[in-house]
Amino acid sequence: MTCQMLALCFDALDPARLARFWADVLSWEVADGPGDGSTLVPGDDTGFGFLFLRAQETSQKRMHFHLQSWSLDDQEQTVARCLRLGARPIDIGQRPEEGHVVLADPEGNEFCVIEPGTSFLAGCGFFAEVSCEGSRNVGYFWSEALGWPLVWDQNQETAIRSPDGGPKISWGGLPLKPKTGKNRVHFDIAPLPGGDQLAEVERLISLGAKRASVGQGQASRVAMTDPDGNEFCVLTPR
Repeated sequence: MTCQMLALCFDALDPARLARFWADVLSWEVADGPGDGSTLVPGDDTGFGFLFLRAQETSQKRMHFHLQSWSLDDQEQTVARCLRLGARPIDIGQRPEEGHVVLADPEGNEFCVIEPGTSFLAGCGFFAEVSCEGSRNVGYFWSEALGWPLVWDQNQETAIRSPDGGPKISWGGLPLKPKTGKNRVHFDIAPLPGGDQLAEVERLISLGAKRASVGQGQASRVAMTDPDGNEFCVLTPR
């Protein structure tokens, strides 16, 4: 058995505002989430949504997003639209000669608008990549966990992609900073329909995951960490 990716789950100070920002950027639909959270339903082949849950504070970031462009004009228009919606430009050490534009959403989550012609993103849509900090082993782990083949495995960098298309998920090497708290974005996954949640938890443990203490009070989700210590949750089958 394998799991399916259900959502990228964000800790958010203002879930409704952040959901509206990303809905407008991606042209996805907003739906109610648990509690006062919000859900984004993809309008393309992404295959998983976004879930925004209220948090009292947001902490460490170990992933960001890449949006694709098909021309320089298209890139400029995307950047301008994101800025109008509430994004801001940020400096993370990018060089002037690099073609991508680095922005942050209203709560400081980084994303890049990539220049046209990037071969690594060929065949991907507008929401092209979830770029994570992580070891080679964690890329192998998620390939096995989701049943998504490796589409890149070079120089300690890995990437996977669903056989059905959608964005790539990549890991660019070991994190530069030690983990100091809960990641603000994590994966929500679930067994395929007809699968067994607890059996899937045991399978993931055999692949190198561990149970975590956060979220264990909710019967519908089991909190775990991957081999790099990043949190994720296993939900009941959908």
